[in-house]
Amino acid sequence: MGTWRGLRVAFILGSLFVVLLIIAYWDDVGGPNLYPFQDPKHKSLPSGWRGPRTTVSPSSSSIVQVQTLASVAGSSNTEFPPEGTPEKPAGETQMRKEGEGDEEREQEARKQRIIDVCSGKEALEFPGRTRAFEQIPFRELDHLIVDDTHQIIYCYVPKVSGFLPPLLSVQVACTNWKRIMVVLSQSLISPVTGKPYTDPQSVPADLVHNSSLHLTFAKFWRHYGSLSRHLMALKLQHYTKFLFVRDPFVRLISAFRNKLGRPNEDFYRQFGSVMLRRYGNASGSVAETAAEAFAAGIKPTFHQFVTYLLDPETERESIFNEHWRQVYRLCHPCQVKYDFIGRLETLESDSEQLLKLLKVDHLLQFPSGPRNRTAASWERDWFAEIPITERRELYKLYKPDFELFGYTTPDSVLHH
Repeated sequence: MGTWRGLRVAFILGSLFVVLLIIAYWDDVGGPNLYPFQDPKHKSLPSGWRGPRTTVSPSSSSIVQVQTLASVAGSSNTEFPPEGTPEKPAGETQMRKEGEGDEEREQEARKQRIIDVCSGKEALEFPGRTRAFEQIPFRELDHLIVDDTHQIIYCYVPKVSGFLPPLLSVQVACTNWKRIMVVLSQSLISPVTGKPYTDPQSVPADLVHNSSLHLTFAKFWRHYGSLSRHLMALKLQHYTKFLFVRDPFVRLISAFRNKLGRPNEDFYRQFGSVMLRRYGNASGSVAETAAEAFAAGIKPTFHQFVTYLLDPETERESIFNEHWRQVYRLCHPCQVKYDFIGRLETLESDSEQLLKLLKVDHLLQFPSGPRNRTAASWERDWFAEIPITERRELYKLYKPDFELFGYTTPDSVLHH
């Protein structure tokens, strides 16, 4: 009995010694990588960035324990201008500093606005305002794109795009920021060079909307299992989080024009034909394809689209499509403390400021494009045929977005 007890003690001491050696070794080499979406063959673009160092300790029950060891600091490398670079005039430098101060104050005001609405100071109630992040189902986290290399989380909002005259509608914020995320993550290889894209403008727009291209929180359970919530909490705590928004009513108009106002077979089959059957007062059957419907001059109207949004039966059948789902349901601003809130209305200046905040402004630029030309008169024109009662009901449906992101009540639409 004494011999057996001595062997057990010796075995335990030996095991502890081996564990200590492993810990000491991992402390030197940095531990394994928990991010399988990173291609080890491609080095990260910026020098000096270090992601969270993670250790994984196997136990007797084979449960993986994760502990973040690295502090998420900025780049440790400082780039200096080459010798002979002329200094900028003092007045220009002063004006730039004042402008940056105004931008920072504007960001603080936008973030404070969200805090006030989510805390209940504005006396506005809406679904999910008080729930914890852990209570959000994984399927509702599919718009939070994660870039571990640069420690970024981007919540993309479809139809935050340029709303231009007919035949010139160009997606700006959502598509181009997805392009930037593709370049930063090096997740797409150019067929021309055989290497990851380095210029956001050269990334094909149709490819950036491929959901398989991006790592989102919704995919964490599939890859990390029971570690998912813990990893998400760590990233939310340490990563830079941002989103871009736009006037809720203008976003709806843009969604209708782009998805239902022109022949789009997928959207016609899923939504357009439904609207025509329910609210079109059409005799006989509805055309099976968008091409047939548009050729016959029978297509969904904006009024039918609004009626569809207000119909309680719509969401009993299925959750709102992402192109007209409210931003607070896509990005969960009451649960995710965003570090930057951009607006389509100030897209260029906001994007420039954000790239500096992310410390990647020396790597790439926000792709240029046609300026947004949306005006209040566009809202009045589109809502002219919508009864006042329906306009007000629609405003109630999207009021949380108006309030959270500081957009003024569209009085010209609601009272005239």
